[in-house]
Amino acid sequence: MELLLAAAFVLCWSSGFVGAKLGAEEAAAVTILMWRFLPLAVVLVAVAVGRRRAAWRGLAAHDVGRQAVIGLLSQSGYLLTVYYAIQLGVSSGTTALIDGTQPLVVGALAGPLLHQYVSRRQWIGLCLGLGGVAIVATADASASSAVAWWAYLIPFAGMLSLVAATFLDQRSRTQVTPSVSMTVHCTTSALVFTGAALAVGGAVPPSAPAFWTAIVWLVALSTFGGYGLYWLVLQRSGVTRVNTLMFLMAPVTTVWGAAMFGEPFTPRTALGLVVALSAVAVVHGPRPVRSGPVSAGTAPPGCRSRAGGRRPPGAPGRRWACRAGRSAGPGRRDGRSTGAPRPPEGDAARPSRARRSR
Repeated sequence: MELLLAAAFVLCWSSGFVGAKLGAEEAAAVTILMWRFLPLAVVLVAVAVGRRRAAWRGLAAHDVGRQAVIGLLSQSGYLLTVYYAIQLGVSSGTTALIDGTQPLVVGALAGPLLHQYVSRRQWIGLCLGLGGVAIVATADASASSAVAWWAYLIPFAGMLSLVAATFLDQRSRTQVTPSVSMTVHCTTSALVFTGAALAVGGAVPPSAPAFWTAIVWLVALSTFGGYGLYWLVLQRSGVTRVNTLMFLMAPVTTVWGAAMFGEPFTPRTALGLVVALSAVAVVHGPRPVRSGPVSAGTAPPGCRSRAGGRRPPGAPGRRWACRAGRSAGPGRRDGRSTGAPRPPEGDAARPSRARRSR
């Protein structure tokens, strides 16, 4: 199941770069994005009012506002830079390639911001993925010498915007359903892009069928598929693993662009694809079982720290949230605490009336 979700996420997310290339041939970036999100937001809001009221119960105003900021960063900021770069002539493969540096940024910041441990094996996979990205970059950029050098910096801004949205979502203590988050995100993006299109006089869509084909492509594959699966896989697999899949976007988009638009596909591109695939295999492969005692500052296998902060090794009272709902204390690998003994199960766990009267 995890493998199928990962494969679907890679294909749908890569389709966004291809769809942007399709739409850029017919209209400006803000026009495409306005008509991508405006009809979608109307439908999602109508569904939320009519059938999804239960999902909104318990959400405070600041929770909805936080989701609006996440949507502003992960959709408005990220997509506008990607579309604008492609409009300036940066190929879809190169744009996806620059976006592929996101895992290194997330991996470097996951520890101090989210207190998520990044293992040496994960760092090896991330650095290996960077090597694959660099190989594809040199092959793709050599065929795009007519594009201004500063155009390649624009996708970096979008990548940083998506990284900020990822950390903001992970630090939230309120669990929001995918239907609610997508409704808020798409509505926020619809307002932003509609305002931008009206400001520059680009709100009127072209009548070309290719434009509306690109819009349907982007809504179905990129928004519901890629964007929806991004948050789903993020919840199931964690920040480091899901962002390692971003290394596959550049090779997949390059192959896709070569098939649809005749973009160059060289032996170096193929080599970069192989390296990027090996990086994902390193991070997502089976983990070795750790042997020996576990120190007080180290999480037992399958466990993570319950507290938001990190205590020094050996600090008493460290608790771990483990799989199967168990709690592990310092020095135990079997998911049980070394503190006070666990009370007996069932009726034996209840003190008798005679004991309570003492």
